[in-house]
Amino acid sequence: MGGADKALLPLAGRPLIGHVLDRLEPQVERVLISANGDAARFAAFGCDVLPDTVAQGPLSGIHAALVRAAALGATHLVSTPVDTPFLPGDLVPQLILASEDSPAGLAIAAAPDGDHPATALWPVALATALAAYLASGDAKVTGFTEPLHAARARFPDARAFLNLNTPKDLATAEALLKGAV
Repeated sequence: MGGADKALLPLAGRPLIGHVLDRLEPQVERVLISANGDAARFAAFGCDVLPDTVAQGPLSGIHAALVRAAALGATHLVSTPVDTPFLPGDLVPQLILASEDSPAGLAIAAAPDGDHPATALWPVALATALAAYLASGDAKVTGFTEPLHAARARFPDARAFLNLNTPKDLATAEALLKGAV
């Protein structure tokens, strides 16, 4: 997206993060935003903003959020990328149900187009193991989730996890919102 802050890119006249929050807030008790840089840019959204302790990609943000969630008394954390504005309205319940099939209590979203491991339910008890994994130099999400036998919460519509990574993706999302696709 040309170096733009994806969270704040407009989609149908609203920042992407606003669309994600609309989908998540009815399903969770609290939302934390994982973001580096000036946290003030997210002040209007009323969420705590957590910087990475070590910048190693999405797992760094998930680790920071697991630590914060545990401090808040939560038992689990749901993660989603900020550029997935069409998340299912039953995302969290389906992840919770699927997590029962994982020895670690970990569940990731899956759709007909494949797994979406950044959209997942994480027990906060995994924070220590995740810190060790990151300290080893590894940072691939599936490198951490697969050995833990993450369960899959299967969703029928791949568009629910559409990642907006290019201007073309953003245009497709605009068309979807207008019912043109």
